[in-house]
Amino acid sequence: MAQGLEVALTDLHSSWNNVRHHTEEISADYLLVRRGQPFNITLYFRNRGFQLGLDNIIFVTETGPVPDLAKGTRAVFSLADRGGSSPWIASLETNRPTSLEVSLCAPPMAAVGRYLLKIHIDSFQGSVTAYQLGEFILLFNPWCPADAVYLDSEPLRQEYVVNDYGFIYQGNKNWIHPCPWNYGQFEENIIDICLELLDKSLNFQVDPATDCALRGSPVYISRVVCAMINSNDDNGVLNGNWSENYADGVNPAEWTGSVAILKQWHANGCQPVHYGQCWVFAAIMCTVMRCLGIPTRVITNFDSGHDTDGNLIIDEYYDNTGRILENKKKDTVWNFHVWNECWMARKDLPPGYGGWQVLDATPQETSNGLYCCGPASVRAIKEGEVDLKYDTPFVFSMVNADCMSWLVSGGKEQKLHRDTSSVGSCISTKSIQSDERDDITENYKYGEGSPQERQVFLKALQKLKAGRSQGHHQADFQPSRTMPLSQASPRSLDRPSLQPSDVIQVSLKFKLLDLPNMGQDISFVLLALNMSPKFKDLKVNLSAQSLLHDGSPLSPFWQDIVFITLSPKEAKTHPCKIPYSQYSQYLSTDKLIRISALGEEKNSPEKILANKIITLAYPAIMINVLGAAIVNQPLSIQVIFSNPLSEQVADCMLTVEGSGLFKKQQRVLIGVLKPQHRASITLRTVPFKSGQRQIQANLRSNKFKDIKGYRNINVDFGL
Repeated sequence: MAQGLEVALTDLHSSWNNVRHHTEEISADYLLVRRGQPFNITLYFRNRGFQLGLDNIIFVTETGPVPDLAKGTRAVFSLADRGGSSPWIASLETNRPTSLEVSLCAPPMAAVGRYLLKIHIDSFQGSVTAYQLGEFILLFNPWCPADAVYLDSEPLRQEYVVNDYGFIYQGNKNWIHPCPWNYGQFEENIIDICLELLDKSLNFQVDPATDCALRGSPVYISRVVCAMINSNDDNGVLNGNWSENYADGVNPAEWTGSVAILKQWHANGCQPVHYGQCWVFAAIMCTVMRCLGIPTRVITNFDSGHDTDGNLIIDEYYDNTGRILENKKKDTVWNFHVWNECWMARKDLPPGYGGWQVLDATPQETSNGLYCCGPASVRAIKEGEVDLKYDTPFVFSMVNADCMSWLVSGGKEQKLHRDTSSVGSCISTKSIQSDERDDITENYKYGEGSPQERQVFLKALQKLKAGRSQGHHQADFQPSRTMPLSQASPRSLDRPSLQPSDVIQVSLKFKLLDLPNMGQDISFVLLALNMSPKFKDLKVNLSAQSLLHDGSPLSPFWQDIVFITLSPKEAKTHPCKIPYSQYSQYLSTDKLIRISALGEEKNSPEKILANKIITLAYPAIMINVLGAAIVNQPLSIQVIFSNPLSEQVADCMLTVEGSGLFKKQQRVLIGVLKPQHRASITLRTVPFKSGQRQIQANLRSNKFKDIKGYRNINVDFGL
């Protein structure tokens, strides 16, 4: 008489499966598979082989704390199930005398997360035995056409899912600077931290069963992750800080990668890490989403609007020195702002609005009561479909709001100019499989000044007004003229003179004479042009103030008054210089200086406003690789750096990292660097992953925080 079938051993073929599921970079020992794609396991039996018709093997998969068949977090399916009720599939691959190889496949809409795999063996005469085979992690699958995150291009999948380093663009629209970043989504323990992040969300804490059931939706997952990157509503990963006081944490400018931040969050009991700003929030979100299998890229928008009242107008107030003032609405224009795009289908929207979706983890405004933003369809933003969820009006305003300038003097306000083209420019992301920058502004809006762009703007404005009239929360669409004013606030335009009249007769514009390098004087000229047939006598107030990248200004540190007489059709230049000794103590970490000119004609009420944003540059760190880079072979790396200032700096710390090259971030205490001193150190490491890699380095001191450098390196697998 045949005995009941007994399992002696299970082989999940983790290494073999992981290669086929593009997860081998995460682990070779733990099974990580993608939904909608088969994976193989082998069952080894103790007493006999599997007999078709005699033995029925029933598979059970469970995820979450309360697995439920109805919710899809528990599945029961068998080899004999052909077209059964479960969307999970089990197929017999090879039946040997003492083993059975089986192919399992999760449906392409299954919830992602950590799963338990069990079997029940129902043999003859009702003999039933149960076994727990092990655990596996199920991820989104951009290689599967039936998955909502499917991306139909291998180069795009390699860039937006597999690539573990990149660039985040900073500076200003006239000086766009790449900041190297180590995403490190496949580094040790990062997948576990990403799953822990989902379990720490408010959604999971309130209703874990429903939260786990919804984890098959990239729309849902992206909103949960977006809210968890910041710490405004929960114990999210990062605490934001724009105060310039980072004494109890890390200056956001010092970070060079996501891995150290995520590991610190985990090690400290999931307490927020201090501190982050927009590019750090976006970089962490990119790491988490790529790790979970959702194609993601980091986007920088220069001159990015922050419209707090939903009227698509950002009001800016200036005093009679050209200094910008803040109003209670808190409308601002960020010199640059960074968010993410994630690729997914949007079955919750009309056809045609899938593809790239904006997610913004920087805590600016709430969405359904939480500090998150998106996913908002990029196509919906371009077409002005601001009634489509989620948070499309806010994203539309970041790239296409109008900017209204007002002069405040003697308690009165004078309208200077309405600028319809300055907000949202040079929208940038890293190119595919290249270190170049892609300008994707045309994805977000039609050409500035084109009829289509104005039509879309008016359509969006009408939809917002209609939404407000139907009871949706929108603020007044007319800018208030009685709002009290306080200290200085942001403006990050680089534009020539603005006048209230339709015909500009006199223009003012700044022009730099030399590249603005940190530690050197800033030399520039003010260009004044009279386009009228009359003489013009001008009084021009000049000022300079430091800015944070979100547009928030510090106090003015340089002011001057010049008088210029212009003959008809004449142009004149006035030279200006701001010594390093004058700006050094006022400079913010963002190294941004705004120079402004407010001109007025003699015997005329008209005002002429011009301003320019200057980003001061540091000399980059140089990195040299000494010898061939081979997996598991020692490698020496030379790092060359210098103090660009004409004064001594102290507390110098060099940090170096790189996924697949260093097991953890390297920190080297340098101490004191003399003025203009150049130094180098040599680090030794053993690469543990092959392929294209990147080394990122940062030098900080008591005078500067973010002198950076990078080096791409190809690591050979060796023999």
